Amino acid sequence: MDVRILGGLSVAENGVSITPTAAAPRQLLALLAAHADQVVPVTVLMEELWPSGAPRGARVELQSHIQDLRALITTALRDAEPRTAAPGWPERRTADSVLVSLPGGYRLDTGGGSHDAWRFERAAGAGYRAMEAGDLQRAVRRLSEALALWRGTPYAGVAAGPRLRAEIERLETSRLSVLDQWAEAQLALGRHFEIIGELAELVAQYRTDEPLHGQFMVALLRCGRQDEALEVYQRLCEGLKKKAGREPSARLRRLQRSILAIRDTARAARPLFVPGPSARPRLVPAGFSL
Repeated sequence: MDVRILGGLSVAENGVSITPTAAAPRQLLALLAAHADQVVPVTVLMEELWPSGAPRGARVELQSHIQDLRALITTALRDAEPRTAAPGWPERRTADSVLVSLPGGYRLDTGGGSHDAWRFERAAGAGYRAMEAGDLQRAVRRLSEALALWRGTPYAGVAAGPRLRAEIERLETSRLSVLDQWAEAQLALGRHFEIIGELAELVAQYRTDEPLHGQFMVALLRCGRQDEALEVYQRLCEGLKKKAGREPSARLRRLQRSILAIRDTARAARPLFVPGPSARPRLVPAGFSL
């Protein structure tokens, strides 16, 4: 089974999509995919589908959606090529062994297949470990692999209830953490010119994320663009005040003061053209007495 959730929901068995178009079974499959290879209790599934309270006949409706999913799985498995199963999985998969009924819940078995969220977490973990070991080149490579798996908003196109919304928030938080570490490693390698365009896009997307704004400010500063770095800080201030009614962290405020000091020092030392008796002007630093 191939499961992709870091963007639009896509679940395929035997290379054939089993993602329903109807809203309720699509939402049900999304939650099962979020916890693939684990039992998801019926109570959790019902809370997702009916967050305001399950109506009469909800269990019958849930079972109907399960049967709809199994019908799609049966179609995908029909005339499947015999294959060697992964260790611990049955030799021949059926709809009932893919979407398993268990006491109190259901389990979507991937059969040892691919899941983009799992791949993201493995690559991210390898990147974090490389950062801790001081291997910045490897950290950038593995963190970039993790970020490349994202195609858009998790579960895009799915009507998310409370459980899926929590999962989407968790995944987005994980992505921001990876982006933060990726940018930190790139800056540590001196690649501020290379990533400045991507950082500009990221702060436009995440208007109140302080680590990304701070890294963008550092990249601009290293490129000699102090005024633009200060503008980034000002936009962050406005975004935080509007969204949360607060100022940036002490760390960001210190960075802003440092950039101000560097800019003012650079301006004070900027050479001036001063007319003299010669036809050729001399360059004189500001404040220097002739």
